[in-house]
Amino acid sequence: MKHANVALFVPHNGCPHQCSFCNQRSITGRQNQPTAQDVIEAVQTAQKSLKDTQNVEIAFFGGSFTAIERGYMISLLEAAAPYVGRNGGFAGIRISTRPDAIDEETLSLLKRYGVSSIELGAQSMDDRVLSCNRRGHTSAQVEKASAQIRAYGFSLGLQMMTGLYGDTPAGAMDTARRLAALKPDTIRIYPTIVMRGTELEALYQRGAYLPMELEEAVSLCAELLDFFEGEQIRVIRLGLHSTPELGRDRLAGPWHPAFRELCESQRFYNKVYKYLQDNIDLESTIEIKVNPKDISKALGQKKKNVAMLMQMGYSVRFVQDAQVSLGQFLINAL
Repeated sequence: MKHANVALFVPHNGCPHQCSFCNQRSITGRQNQPTAQDVIEAVQTAQKSLKDTQNVEIAFFGGSFTAIERGYMISLLEAAAPYVGRNGGFAGIRISTRPDAIDEETLSLLKRYGVSSIELGAQSMDDRVLSCNRRGHTSAQVEKASAQIRAYGFSLGLQMMTGLYGDTPAGAMDTARRLAALKPDTIRIYPTIVMRGTELEALYQRGAYLPMELEEAVSLCAELLDFFEGEQIRVIRLGLHSTPELGRDRLAGPWHPAFRELCESQRFYNKVYKYLQDNIDLESTIEIKVNPKDISKALGQKKKNVAMLMQMGYSVRFVQDAQVSLGQFLINAL
C-alpha cells in the first residue's frame, strides 16, 4: 500500500539558526503557523477524501518541530493524537526536526502522543560543510540522535542536500555512505537551490558560490538513488516541491518540476549503457524490452536516452513488455 501524508507546515519555527540556504517560507509556500484547529480540520478533511487511512501519517514539516515552544508543540500533538491508531485510523504522526533538538525526554513525550516517524535534517556528514552553511550541529549529533530515535522504536528518516556551499559530489557520496550506516528507513535528497533573502544569495551574487548545473545534479542524484536503494533504504523524495513562492524566490540552482523522473531516467540509461558496453558490439541494432510503466524513464525526457545511445553508435528501439519486471530490461541484438 502506498504511503501518504496529511502535511501541515510549521515554516521556520523553532530553528535557532539561519542556514546559508534557508528561506523556509518560500520553500514550503506557507507563511502562517498552524493552530490546533487547523490540524483538526486538515485531518477531518483527509478522512473524507481518503478511503483508507491505515497507511497515512499526520505530518508536521517545514520547521524544527521539537525545538518550537513546548506548549505550542503539545497543542499540535494533542490535536492530532486522537486520530491515530485503532480509533482514529491514521498510522501515526511524522515530524521533521534538527539533530540537536532530540533528547530522551523529548522522545518519551513524542512516543506518548503517537508519533511514529522522525526525520532529521542532517544535510551533510562533513563538519566543515555543516559549519560553512551555518547548520549549528555536527555529524556526531546526527549519529547520536539517529541512534536514540531507533532505540525508542521510531521510524527514522534522514534528509541530505547536494551541492551545498563548500561541498563536492565526492563529499555528497561520503555523506550518503555515512547516513546509510545509521540504518534509516527513509531518505530525502534535496539539491541546493539559491533562494532570495538567504546568505547563499549573497555568496552567489559575488561569485563565491556556484550552484550545480541541472545535468550535474541529476547525474549525482541518480547515483545516490541507486546507492540508497541498493542499501534497501527508500528514497521518498528527490528535489523540492513546486510552489508559487519557490518559483518567485528561486534565483539559481538545479530545480526541475520532475526532478526525480530525470534521475530515474538517468539511472535507467546508466544501467542500459553499462550492459551494452559489456555485452553488445557497437553499431548493432538493439531491441530493449521494458515494463510499460517504465517506458517514460527508459526513453528519457524528449527521448534523450535514445539520442544518447544512438550517439554512442547503437541503433535502439524500446518495446513495452508487461512480462518484464519493473526497473528491469531485456536486451536483444537484432
